[in-house]
Amino acid sequence: MGRPAVVATCPHRPPCPGCPRFGAPGLSGSARALLAALAEDAGLLPPAIVEGAPFGYRHRARLAVRGRAASPKIGIFQEGSHRVVDIPHCLVHHPLVNEVATATKAALRRTGVSPYADRAHRGMLRYLQVVVERRSASAQVVLVANDESPDALEPVAREIERALGARLHSLWWNGNPARTNTILGPAWHRWAGGEAVREELGGVQVFFPPGAFGQSNLPLFEEIVSQVARWVPDGARVLEFHAGCGAIGLGLLSRVERVVFNEIAPPALEGLALGLAARPEAERSRAVVLAGPAADHATPVRDADVVIVDPPRRGLDEAVLASVAATPPGRLIAVSCNLDALLRDARALLASGCMRLAAVVPYALFPHTAHVETLACFARV
Repeated sequence: MGRPAVVATCPHRPPCPGCPRFGAPGLSGSARALLAALAEDAGLLPPAIVEGAPFGYRHRARLAVRGRAASPKIGIFQEGSHRVVDIPHCLVHHPLVNEVATATKAALRRTGVSPYADRAHRGMLRYLQVVVERRSASAQVVLVANDESPDALEPVAREIERALGARLHSLWWNGNPARTNTILGPAWHRWAGGEAVREELGGVQVFFPPGAFGQSNLPLFEEIVSQVARWVPDGARVLEFHAGCGAIGLGLLSRVERVVFNEIAPPALEGLALGLAARPEAERSRAVVLAGPAADHATPVRDADVVIVDPPRRGLDEAVLASVAATPPGRLIAVSCNLDALLRDARALLASGCMRLAAVVPYALFPHTAHVETLACFARV
């Protein structure tokens, strides 16, 4: 349900561009209109937005590190530039994210290690990634370096380790020495702590290694996982594309005939393997993992009662759409991070005449922004 407008003052606006709709509840007018039109065409009522806490909800953040060793800045880029807005008191971050950023600044000042400079492609520390594990209230910390070895950043790592103490889950080095806007590089080294953050989602343990994708707003994402589960009937044969670390599918194993997980990213597959290893043998026997692009595994759609898709921003692969149209499952459940892509895919599915839109639920996964996470359920005609 909707919430009233937020009365608060952000200490970083302007110039921070991170919350362009700061204080405004619900969806933007354009998103509301598009979703209402989609629902109306399907004979449904306009969908009500599901909202969560407006502040302190981000359990995951990737922050740029720039400036000088004596006065580092840790935050996000101003729009259209590589100038970093320092955001030490960000209201949407979990407080531990801000604490880790403060500890990292202090470590840079004490050690004299230089932050990265984009134009010159010099300096050592490029990015800081922080993931807060809720059960332990500790942080998985990744230092992304402009280097091929963790040695130069080790003094910074040890300062952070001392500062955080029991609030540190694990501490990692990631090497990314290329001239690129990609945040994480290919090389990893673990200085301290466990191999993956562990979260309970859908009633099971889900594991997130530092290189794997995870949702930032975990309390609201839990509601998405629960709603998906309510749409999956007992005993179903389930196929999940873009399954990630198994945040949705692992919790279904206890009551369905099988879950076929498809995922391409190696870190996510590593997390999924950890999650499967933690399940009882009876549940593991119901799981099949198909590694690789979704388009390479579209054929199993014909054997599924329920297909779950959580694609990247570009939306569904054409091969998956074609397979659904040719052999429609009983239900197709889509978790979409891009409303335009969802609307395009929905038009294709509805035009094929094979499926109808049965339900649509939007979530304000990133309050104060124009983003909408949309959950849609299509049923076979």
